[in-house]
Amino acid sequence: MCRLYEVTRDGYNSWRRRGASARKLEDEALYDIIADHFKKSGGVYGSPKITELMRSQGYPVAKKRVARIMQENGLIARRARIYRKMPGLCHFIRSVPNRELAALANEPNKVWVGDITYVRVGGEWHYLAVVLDKHSRRVISWGLADRRTADLTWRVMRQALRIRKPPAGLIFHTDRGIEYRAYHFAERVAKRGIIQSMNRPRRMNDNAHMESFFANFKAERIHGREDFQTQDELWGVMSEYVNFYNRQRIHSSIGYTTPEQYECKLA
Repeated sequence: MCRLYEVTRDGYNSWRRRGASARKLEDEALYDIIADHFKKSGGVYGSPKITELMRSQGYPVAKKRVARIMQENGLIARRARIYRKMPGLCHFIRSVPNRELAALANEPNKVWVGDITYVRVGGEWHYLAVVLDKHSRRVISWGLADRRTADLTWRVMRQALRIRKPPAGLIFHTDRGIEYRAYHFAERVAKRGIIQSMNRPRRMNDNAHMESFFANFKAERIHGREDFQTQDELWGVMSEYVNFYNRQRIHSSIGYTTPEQYECKLA
C-alpha cells in the first residue's frame, strides 16, 4: 500500500505514531455539537444559524469552520423551490399599487403579508393561506381549503384581525391573485381601515417574506415524504410547524431569535 500511494514506510509509521492532530480532535468534538443542533432543527439549519447557536452557548467558533465540518460530514440544510407556472398571471388586474415599503415595517402590526400555496392531499391540490407580520416574521393566522377562493383568504384575514386587533392604516401586502383582489375580500378589509398593497407585475420577489416561509415549510415538512392522505393530516403537520416556526426556529433577519422572542423584546 505504501508503494501504491508512493509513501515511505518510515513516513507511514511516523504518521501512525503521531495520531490525530489537536485540531482534528477539536473538529470531532465540534461535529458532535453541530450534528446535535442540525438534528434538533430537523435538518433545516445551515452553518450561519448553527454558528450563532454555538456562540450563544459559549463556543467561539468561526462560521467557515462550521461550514467546513458540515460539508465534510454531509450535513446539508434542506431547501425547496415552490413556484408553479400559472399562465395568464401577468395579465391580472393592476389597479392596486405596491405600497409595501420596508421603512413602514418598523414595528409589529404595521405591515402584514399574505399568500396562498398548494399542497397535494389525496392526489388533489389543497390550498394553504397564511398571514404573517413582516417586521417580526411571526405567523399570525393560517387556514386550509380544497378550493382557492376569496372565502379562504377572508377567513384567514378575519382570524388575524381577531388575534392582533391592529390599528387603522395597517398595510396588507399580497400577490395579484383574484382571491385578494375580489370584491368580497377588498370591501371587508377596507371597512377595517386596512390598506391593500400588491406585487408589481412579474415581480414575485415583492412578496419575498411569504415566499420564504412557504419555501421553508415545504422543504422542512413536505419534501421527501408521501402525499398527505387527508386534510386533517396536513392540518396536524401545519399546526406543529407554525408552533415550531414562531417559538423555536431562529431567524437571521431578526438577530437569530424566534419571532416570539423578538416580539417580547419589542414589548
